[in-house]
Order: sequence, then C-alpha cells, then structure tokens
Amino acid sequence: MKQIMLILCLIFFYSESLFAKNNPEIKAQAAIVFNAHNDRIIYDKNADKVMPIASITKLMTAMVVLDARLPANERIIINHADVDKLKYTSSRLPVGSSYPRHELLRLALMSSENRAAAALGRSYPGGTKAFVSAMNLKAKKLGMLNSRFVDATGLNRGNVATARDLAKLVKASNHYAAIREFSTTSKHSVSPDNKRVKLQYVNSNSLVYNQNCTINVSKTGYLNEAGRCLVMQANISGQPVVIVLLNSWGKNTRIGDANRVKKWLENNQGRMQV
Repeated sequence: MKQIMLILCLIFFYSESLFAKNNPEIKAQAAIVFNAHNDRIIYDKNADKVMPIASITKLMTAMVVLDARLPANERIIINHADVDKLKYTSSRLPVGSSYPRHELLRLALMSSENRAAAALGRSYPGGTKAFVSAMNLKAKKLGMLNSRFVDATGLNRGNVATARDLAKLVKASNHYAAIREFSTTSKHSVSPDNKRVKLQYVNSNSLVYNQNCTINVSKTGYLNEAGRCLVMQANISGQPVVIVLLNSWGKNTRIGDANRVKKWLENNQGRMQV
C-alpha cells in the first residue's frame, strides 16, 4: 500500500512539474487565468501587483451605470467637461452633440470611447464625484480590495488594481447582458442628434472577430503608464475562463498572450476542471 501511495505521489509531482514547465510564455508583466465556473486560479504572474489599468476601468463604469437603472434612451449631450484635458486623446463625438445613454455605453465598451465614458459619469445622479464614489463602493462589494478608481475613463493613472482583482471585475461583468453584448460588438455606427451622418466604430479587441473563439466579455486598455492591457472572459474547451493581461510590452503582445493561453488551455483541458 505504501508503495502504491509513493507511486501516486511521484506521478502527481511529476505531472505538476510538467505542467509548470509547460506554462504559457506570457509576456505581460502581470496576468491571471481563472476558471469562473469553479473559481480555480489556473495560472498567475505578479497577480497581486497594484498597477494602472487604463481603460479596463470602463468595465466598472458600465456596471455602475447599469446598477443605477438610468433611462437607456435618455439623450446625453456631450459638453466641454467630457473633453480629455489630461492626455488630450481625440474623440469623434463633437461637443454639443447628443446620444442615447445606451449608445454611449456601447461605444465606451467596444471602442473605448473616452468622451462617451466621461459623459456617462458626469450624467450620473450627483455628477462625476458621486459616480467615482459609486465605483469604489462597487469595487469594495466585489472584494477588489487593492483597487482604486478616480475617473470613469481610465485616463488617469490613479485608476489602479491587481490582476487578481480584475478577475473578479470581469466575472462580475459577465452577469450583465448589456456588457456582454456591447463589449463584444465587432462594429457599430451612431448618428449624432439623429442626423444622416454615421460615425463608424470598431472593437478595440481584434479577437472578437475570431470565429474560433467565443468571447463573452472583452475590454482593452492602454496608457503609457499602464502599457497595453486586455481582460476577457471566453469559453475555452467548454469552460468559462477569465484572462487578465496587464502591461504587455508590444502592440500585439496582449493578443499573442491571449492566443497562447487559449492554446495552452486546450492542450491541458483536465487542469481547468479540477
């Protein structure tokens, strides 16, 4: 009996060793791969390092907006307060134009439209200050204890979290039908003030176009201070997998990392179901 137990232990440690050696070669500075079905952490790298999260912030923005149950069709006028005066990013939403709240939410999620996100926060009951307070309260309720939000866009480097916290954010986001739909919309057009002109937008995550990958929630982010970030929940080998990638060093590295994780999991399916 002791010999059998010894053999089983050797097999277990050998398989664990092989699994560790075959971990995906993730280039991102911090990462976590998480099975949302059984709450199992499959892989992590610097998962507790507090880092700027750029436009990943907009997932929290979307949840706070939806939790408030504000009228989806209420038109919100873009004003000068929504213009980015911190990073001076551009926007195709002119000051003075108006859009239904649900359209601004879609643009903020799928195309990371900063002016849309700023307008969503500003039009919240109590204004931007109350909105940011609601964001931090929501983070606390989700158990995101190492996260802090200071604006609705993510343009401020003061928006920080850990990869572990963001896994909780993505899992929670998946419970919102609007976030699932809007964050994975591949392309969309809006008309300022119901005019004939159409503003065309595309999703900032090229993986949503891949028919071999079923993505339920997606959000990209980029700031000089944050690097290129990507979070998503996707169905991989029949399991709901959350992938968080922070500070990928190259323009396409986060996409490459996500593909490497997908291939790695497909080759190690048993590990996701433990």
